[in-house]
Amino acid sequence: MQVSVTGRHVEITDGIRDHVYRKLQRELDDFPRITSVHVILAVEKHRHIAEVVAQSPPHIRVEAEADMENLYLAIDSAIERAARQVRRQMEKLHDYRVRQ
Repeated sequence: MQVSVTGRHVEITDGIRDHVYRKLQRELDDFPRITSVHVILAVEKHRHIAEVVAQSPPHIRVEAEADMENLYLAIDSAIERAARQVRRQMEKLHDYRVRQ
C-alpha cells in the first residue's frame, strides 16, 4: 500500500507521519487490495481537517473527511470513517445472497 501525506498550512512532522502510518496499518490491514492512500491535513484557524482518499483495484475509491479541534483526533476519525466505507464496499462486492 502506497501512503502519501500532504499538509496544507501545516508542517508534517515525523510524529504526525508515524501516527498516520500506525493508524492506517491498524485499520486498513484487513484489506490487502488497497493500492494507495492519500492523507491530506489542513489547518484553518481553530479547525483541524483530515481527509483520506483510498483506492482499490475494482474501481473502488473512498473519501472520508473529519473536522476536529485536535489534529490527531481528526486523523483517527477520518481513517476510521474510510475503513468503514471500504468494508462496506468490499461486502457489496462479495455479497452472494440471492435477491428476490
